[in-house]
Amino acid sequence: MSDQLTLPAELREGLGKGASRALRNEGRVPAVIYGDKKDPVSVHLEEKELVKMLQTGHFMNSVVEVTVGKDKHRTLPKDVQFHPVTSRPLHVDFFRLAKGATVQVAIPVRFVDEDKSPGLTRGGVLNVVRHELELVCDASAIPDEVVISLDGLDIGDSVHISAVDLPEGSKSAIEDRDFTIAGVTAPSAMKSDAEEEEAEGEEEVGADEVPATEQGGDEAAEGGEEAKGDE
Repeated sequence: MSDQLTLPAELREGLGKGASRALRNEGRVPAVIYGDKKDPVSVHLEEKELVKMLQTGHFMNSVVEVTVGKDKHRTLPKDVQFHPVTSRPLHVDFFRLAKGATVQVAIPVRFVDEDKSPGLTRGGVLNVVRHELELVCDASAIPDEVVISLDGLDIGDSVHISAVDLPEGSKSAIEDRDFTIAGVTAPSAMKSDAEEEEAEGEEEVGADEVPATEQGGDEAAEGGEEAKGDE
């Protein structure tokens, strides 16, 4: 389960582009806390602390407790805006979580047991369709990852969501279809060999087959020449 993170914040007094620009010049990042049928709260965070959390790789899937003075807001990051050139964080949206709330999050997938896959050991290639799974789970029990075993997977086989053991308390956000997560495909060299063999087989068949009309035409021509000779 993802650990709960804590971010200290301060209330924003001035709003608008000018006030936000001034905060960023001071190494602060504007943010807003909303949700749970309460009024939104405009705050600002220390940029260095935020960047440190963003670099963990699981910031967006973690419960973040934003402390504003004596108030503590249990939240889930919903959006982070970055500068298009410098990639500095410009603004963060935090969704306030109610007690017992469920959330929809994108959880990374990790594949194991590659050495137990007949297809991969024969040179097959793992084609990953989804690197993350959209799951619905309790906000207090967000999983870090979904582990999928490749044991027994041969070339041409696929892993579908119905075959995956999801973390306890989690379910797929997509329930109307049994979608593919990954599959084992033949390597390019193996495909090329098969195509060449197929092409050679077609050439051999073409060389052996002679149309019946051509055979009949040749026989008729020979018969005509013999008749002329007799005359």
